[in-house]
Amino acid sequence: MDDNAYMRLAIELAERGTGRVSPNPLVGAVIVKDGEIIGGGWHERYGEAHAERNALAACTQPPEGATMYVTLEPCCHYGRQPPCTDAVIKAGIRRVVTGSGDPNPLVAGGGIRMLREHGIEVTEHVMQEECDRLNEVFFHYIRTGRPFVVMKYAMTMDGKIAAVTGASKWITGEAAREHVQRQRNRYTAIMAGVGTVLADDPLLTCRMEGGRNPLRIICDSSLRTPLASKVVITAEEVPTILATCCGDRERQLAYERLGCRILCLGEKDGHVDLRQLMKRLGEEQIDSILLEGGGTLNWAALKSGIVTKVQAYLAPKLFGGETAKTPVEGAGVLAPSDAFLLKKGTVTFLGDDILIESEVAADVYGDC
Repeated sequence: MDDNAYMRLAIELAERGTGRVSPNPLVGAVIVKDGEIIGGGWHERYGEAHAERNALAACTQPPEGATMYVTLEPCCHYGRQPPCTDAVIKAGIRRVVTGSGDPNPLVAGGGIRMLREHGIEVTEHVMQEECDRLNEVFFHYIRTGRPFVVMKYAMTMDGKIAAVTGASKWITGEAAREHVQRQRNRYTAIMAGVGTVLADDPLLTCRMEGGRNPLRIICDSSLRTPLASKVVITAEEVPTILATCCGDRERQLAYERLGCRILCLGEKDGHVDLRQLMKRLGEEQIDSILLEGGGTLNWAALKSGIVTKVQAYLAPKLFGGETAKTPVEGAGVLAPSDAFLLKKGTVTFLGDDILIESEVAADVYGDC
């Protein structure tokens, strides 16, 4: 096996921490000695031991003289855990192979430098593209302080997210719906608009076996969410935030008594100021959001410049209907040249459905 093969194993280990380590990065580590894997580990849960220390603890023989493959540059600072560089140096590791550099200002090359200063050979950027993709959420959050927002929707091949009656269950098949549940487990929070709550009364939880429920955020400018809605009556079990512009304490208290948390924010373009909301959520270490809104909220999110990635589930169906809802509504752009540009598209087949994922081009938002 070569460096790429061992790093691929480290990536597979890192993915096991999905949904458990936020706002920390996903990290995996593999230790190899004389061509044999003697240890492996991953960052399993936020606040607990990092991948490098777990891999060292799992070693089946002394690690002196071994090579460690780690998906992210080892940390060199004290946080909830001591520096991983200290453990690597103490263990007598001869060589360290890394995938991604760590953009955290507390690390940012310092981990690599410290290892080299102690005579450890370091090989960087092995399978970097794959390792970077593993931590796209962490990299975005550490650089901006705002959540990584994924705008997700399912639509027919004629671009409809519901029939003319408003019925939308189910557009996609079982494989696509299972994939959505994995996304709910992956991202820290899920966000929808009050329109979605009024139309569908969704629970917005993760139904994947062994999964964790995301924090629920409902954008409700004037507090119209029914007190009997599923998201409200289950707020004691699943943390739920209502983001609103309504300052009426009497109305706010009705939701708070049922376990909801109210975030009262400024208004912009007739709805909650989404950029202000992202700033507040980022300050609370909410690093990622799966946006499952309707066309109105999706347009507002795009216009506000908060969307980082788009996930479009495409079903081989045609609904038709001039008034049937589409994924992005609102005022729309005035000309094709004004479009929100997407890049780095990937295609995944999920049963009969197709998932298209793309990043929102950074220059679309300019300085906003």
